[in-house]
Amino acid sequence: MNTYLHCLSHTPLVGYVDPAQDVLDEVNGVIAAARDRIAAFDPELVVLFAPDHYNGFFYDVMPPFCLGVGAHAIGDFSSAAGVLPVPPALAEACAHEVMKSGIDLAVSYCMQVDHGFAQPLEFLLGGLDKVPVLPVFINGVAPPLPGFQRTRLMGEAIGRFLSTLNQRVLILGSGGLSHQPPVPELVHADAHMRDRLLGSGRALPPDERELRQQRVINAARKFVSEPDSLHPLNPVWDNRFMTLLEQGKVAELDAVSNEELSALAGRSAHEIKTWVAAFAALSACGAFRTEGRYYRPIPQWIAGFGSLSATTQI
Repeated sequence: MNTYLHCLSHTPLVGYVDPAQDVLDEVNGVIAAARDRIAAFDPELVVLFAPDHYNGFFYDVMPPFCLGVGAHAIGDFSSAAGVLPVPPALAEACAHEVMKSGIDLAVSYCMQVDHGFAQPLEFLLGGLDKVPVLPVFINGVAPPLPGFQRTRLMGEAIGRFLSTLNQRVLILGSGGLSHQPPVPELVHADAHMRDRLLGSGRALPPDERELRQQRVINAARKFVSEPDSLHPLNPVWDNRFMTLLEQGKVAELDAVSNEELSALAGRSAHEIKTWVAAFAALSACGAFRTEGRYYRPIPQWIAGFGSLSATTQI
């Protein structure tokens, strides 16, 4: 099999609070170049590792990892909405193999996902429905969180399954890098928010969803003018992390605790575990080389924004 990987930061703030036009053009150019590389690869299957932001997974049942045997995107923040083209038999086979390897992977036949899944499919493939996809959720916001080691082992298990397929497989990681937008925490929630976090938030009334989105937009605008209003972005950490992935040293992250990561890069930086799972899966498919590395801190998007490709075609 041939394998291609692309990891990309996502942000719901695209089109709502954008950086200067030259920065926006630069980012769009990076994404366009990645899209062209992916088009040349011509994937037959996509494996997408992505988080959720209390839009599909809640504290009624909060798994560390979940594979969607069926999935649909809700279209938050003007992202694409609709059904993801999941091949059910292949998803079931993947889940069985991962479980046999000792990783407790939940499955969902009606996974609800948000912009974290939709954006990479839109930006890199042109839509949700272009290529069959296996969507894999990694919990990045709702403690207790999976650690780096367990995430790596899960990614490796999926990679071993992928290596048995006679297909061109595109592995995507969506999220991060350093950032901490105003995501609610159960421990500090009032009665209404607690009810939402326990599951009623799956179907928010339109007016409440609009208010929720506006809070994030307002926080981004304030962060630009008042950098101390949110946890600072951490370009040093972000670039160190990307270098470890490039060097194939993902296992070195096993020693970084969840508490240390939150302190270094913000509570939402746990989304970088999607990158860890993606590179772990790729490493199980063979030696690789990286290309197209890009990084820029973009406060308007509350994001250390990164992009990185890799291929097993050496």
